[in-house]
Amino acid sequence: MKKILFFPSVLLFVTLLSCAQENQQKFENAAHILVFSKTEGFRHESISSGLKMLVDQSKSQNWVITATENAGLLSDPVLKDFDVIVFLNPSGDALSEQAQDAFKKFMDKGKGFVGIHAAADCEHDWLYYGNLIGAYFKTHPPAQEATINFENNNHPAMLPFSGIKSYTTFDEWYSFKENPRENVHVLATLDESTIKKSNNNDWKMGDHPIIWWQENNGVRSFYTGFGHTHEAFQDKKIIEHITNAVNWAAKRID
Repeated sequence: MKKILFFPSVLLFVTLLSCAQENQQKFENAAHILVFSKTEGFRHESISSGLKMLVDQSKSQNWVITATENAGLLSDPVLKDFDVIVFLNPSGDALSEQAQDAFKKFMDKGKGFVGIHAAADCEHDWLYYGNLIGAYFKTHPPAQEATINFENNNHPAMLPFSGIKSYTTFDEWYSFKENPRENVHVLATLDESTIKKSNNNDWKMGDHPIIWWQENNGVRSFYTGFGHTHEAFQDKKIIEHITNAVNWAAKRID
């Protein structure tokens, strides 16, 4: 049974254990996940689909999810109850200085962070966040079908791609202001030769990371470039990819 509570500027989704046969919980202890999707720049329509996907996954993953676009909830009293923050396609200068301070203190306690797609297009002027996310969005060619190549499938988030060297799907393929490779563990790169539609070459990076992770001083951070379209959050492989990333960030799996 799933209870949905509505509050001003926040939706709280609580997965209950009263129907174990239906939900088949994979983890005994609940993980508390804050999903943040405030947009001060471009707004992705797929935010609703991403949120639905996370709530649907909460049934089996024993997640307690709070979803909000209110940066005021990023405060010490609220964040103390969470294990992971998921930035689901936020954009622009979404956090106040007070929220930034609370966010940093939360992460510095050894918590987890998962950035989805436009999370790289958020807080461009905040160095701490830039280091945490790994790289900032620069531009992209038109959304289209393209191929990513896998460098390492040993991370739990790559389990759905085990046994394959590449994956072709439709998305909006970001390029970044800086190549994060020196500071993160790259899991997949965009095969730039599969991009067939572009107005210029500004998006090209040569070496083009698109999925990566890092862990520093107990803080786990994961970024995936998937997530522009509604369909991305209906793709079974991407669903498992993001689900495992969240559980890894929560230190449930390694």
